[in-house]
Amino acid sequence: MIKPHGSETLNPLYVEDDAKRAELLKEAEGLPSIVISSAAAGNAVMLGSGYFNPLTGFMNKADALSVAENMHMADGFFWPTPVLNMVKDAGAIKDARRIALLDPNVEGNPVIAIQDVEAIEEYTDDEMAMMTEKIFRTSDMEHPGVNAFNTVGRIGISGPIQVLNYSYFATDFPETFRTAMQIREEIQKLGWQTVVAFQTRNPMHRAHEGLVKMAMEAVNADGAVIHMLLGKLKKGDIPADVRDAAIRKMVELYFEPNTALITGYGFDMLYAGPREAVLHAVFRQNMGCTHLIVGRDHAGVGDYYGPFDAQTIFDDITKDDLLIDIFRGDHTAYSKKLGKVIMMGSVTDHTKDDWVILSGTKVRAMLAAGEDLPPEFARPEVAKILMDYYQSEAAKAE
Repeated sequence: MIKPHGSETLNPLYVEDDAKRAELLKEAEGLPSIVISSAAAGNAVMLGSGYFNPLTGFMNKADALSVAENMHMADGFFWPTPVLNMVKDAGAIKDARRIALLDPNVEGNPVIAIQDVEAIEEYTDDEMAMMTEKIFRTSDMEHPGVNAFNTVGRIGISGPIQVLNYSYFATDFPETFRTAMQIREEIQKLGWQTVVAFQTRNPMHRAHEGLVKMAMEAVNADGAVIHMLLGKLKKGDIPADVRDAAIRKMVELYFEPNTALITGYGFDMLYAGPREAVLHAVFRQNMGCTHLIVGRDHAGVGDYYGPFDAQTIFDDITKDDLLIDIFRGDHTAYSKKLGKVIMMGSVTDHTKDDWVILSGTKVRAMLAAGEDLPPEFARPEVAKILMDYYQSEAAKAE
């Protein structure tokens, strides 16, 4: 099995021992505390569950600026995006050496982690602007990732953490949320050696299903891990529970038994396009996958990135940086001529009318109106789950 990023074994930061965790929760009652941002809570969950191996906590300013600038920490270690705990006001923890981090996403703001404070540093306007431009390739505040990154505060609290729970992810998605260690163990139990990872924040239509199967065939994979984001999305994206049900139905009916694992991870979407694609590669390596599918406009939003920018960024990433391989996917769609889903770039004799392609806007409108999607576009059982959701949303709006 492929080894984790930056270490021989995975080192998740979640405190597994029940007695030790109870002891730390008791200690937290007497510590200065601060409610962190949703982004920082997601980072804590990813650190706790091993996806951000080998990091030991939140980055300091020197590392964050270096990572933003050139995808390497100050000591030269490869990492694609800053992992930060940014707040607007650190007055409540001034001079504290150890603090409790409170979860903003769970009622009552329970302690999600304890952090040793190594530094509290304020980022300047120029530093925030540089990081924004490098990570997102835009400074437009209409970009959801840019907006989130620039509105949580500019005071960074750095230092190692001990993670005490997985926020709402483990309780709200018990069948789907898995740590990197759990996925590694499952892959090992199945005896898979070559494993393809598929990232999704959307339900899977037939083009996605076809892309996963094409990638598996191309690399002779033993199986695929369909890995869905369970955290916060932009307005209009389909909720995780609906996505989960749709993907499960598709795999149940249209994949060979024991060839696909359906899992999810607790993180808020960055919409950072190329940089986020590289981050996706890091945590897929950490969970034991040998290949990551990077498709058209991977992790993108709007028109901020070119359709294949998330693939070309890997041209300059070597095996010294990451061990995982990338499967580069073209735009896929159902070909009426050939009667199957193919990569559009693989044929030259097709016209626009030879493809079954629907815009997201058109799909949402059809589902909300109770119109069936073409079976060449979406599996009918999947479309039914989505239609029920959109119709219930339409009914609420009336």
